[in-house]
Amino acid sequence: METIKGFRDIENASKRRVIVDVIENVFKLYNFQAVETPIIENEKFVVGDNPSDEAVSDVFKLQDKGKRKLALRYEFTFQLKRIAKNKKLPFKRYQIGKVFRDEPVTGNRWREFTQCDADIVGCGLKDESEILKLISDIMNKLGIKFVINFNNRKLLNEILEGEGVSGKDKVLVIKEIDKLDKLSEKEVRANLKKFGAEKVLKIFKEKESYFKKYKSYSEIKDLKDICKLYGVKINFQPFLARGLSYYNGSIFEVKTLSKSGVKETIAAGGSYMVNGVQSCGISFGLDRLELLAKVSEEYKKVLIISFNQDKKAIEVCEKIRELGVGCSVSYGKPGKAMDYANSYNIPLVIFIGEDEIKKKKIKVREMNSGKESFILESKLEDFLGKFG
Repeated sequence: METIKGFRDIENASKRRVIVDVIENVFKLYNFQAVETPIIENEKFVVGDNPSDEAVSDVFKLQDKGKRKLALRYEFTFQLKRIAKNKKLPFKRYQIGKVFRDEPVTGNRWREFTQCDADIVGCGLKDESEILKLISDIMNKLGIKFVINFNNRKLLNEILEGEGVSGKDKVLVIKEIDKLDKLSEKEVRANLKKFGAEKVLKIFKEKESYFKKYKSYSEIKDLKDICKLYGVKINFQPFLARGLSYYNGSIFEVKTLSKSGVKETIAAGGSYMVNGVQSCGISFGLDRLELLAKVSEEYKKVLIISFNQDKKAIEVCEKIRELGVGCSVSYGKPGKAMDYANSYNIPLVIFIGEDEIKKKKIKVREMNSGKESFILESKLEDFLGKFG
């Protein structure tokens, strides 16, 4: 049976687990605490106050036997409204898990995907700069060449209002401006003509110095200055808007600089309100990071082949596991056991038979080289420490 379009089996998830470990360890270094929330919520809670947002319009909707209208979570941020209540501020939480969107499947975009989020409820510019440093740390640990683009929704609003764009049109115009890195200028201009706002395009093509005349630019400058204290470089991109309307200040997204074919955003976030409290956060897409990360998936694994010496084989296996090395015992034919080791890339095979017990030594075979040797059981820990 084929998987549903936009969903997939991931048969070898070892690289993903390494990436998650890297991300989670960095989150912990910044004192974020882990939380878990339900995948299914009431539809009204999921949609919230932003039903016109593109992501919200793609929510998977369900109905249970009680005829209740439910939905799958499309992100983690909206659930903060519930879990952040009555928490001492700043409340720093992270969450890693599946989210779902009923949207077209293109390129590296899936309907079920894994997000790795960190958010601060009770957040100022100094906290935002810490989020940007956290991004930098994770990208560097994953070996990904990257750029952090950023902007501020206040600046976008100030510019558009100054050009006579307001009300409902402002939200729609911002969505079109945000497409400047995805569509041609000609296409964006044609879309803006529908709102009589094509004249704003020339502003967003100006150099950074041009924007200093706007009052809201001060937050752009302040954030850059604080990031310098962390040694983090961020790139001002005046047309960056992000699709979610709840952003009310800084917005940022991470793109790769490597020639990998991954053009999509690999992490994004910004500032917004949670229960009337200024907050900010970042979300990493694990599925895209998997395509880019340069991490080692290797970990030590051993297969023991027992030649009717099961007691000793199990004893040695337990010793190896206590050393933190993966190990299992094969009780079948040696030929099949060797094929098994090759199939699952187990690099070291240990043979335990009557001769090995008499000699008080164990026979080991390094699968990559075919080299075989006998070692004292008491020296097994030293051998495994050097192997691999």
